[in-house]
Amino acid sequence: MPAKPPEHAGRGEANKASAKPCPICGKPAAAASRPFCSERCRDVDLNRWLSNSYVVPAKDDEEDAE
Repeated sequence: MPAKPPEHAGRGEANKASAKPCPICGKPAAAASRPFCSERCRDVDLNRWLSNSYVVPAKDDEEDAE
């Protein structure tokens, strides 16, 4: 008969998810909506991406301007 895994086995990902707060509201993250706490916060983040609220900073090269 195979050995029974420890009770904490397989929960490493769930513990990591709850360790980081939701980037939108700061509540503990839920495994189902990781890294967010809920579908609402997931949708808020998606809306911010689609409405160009998030911008990746760019640095202009002086050589390209010439």
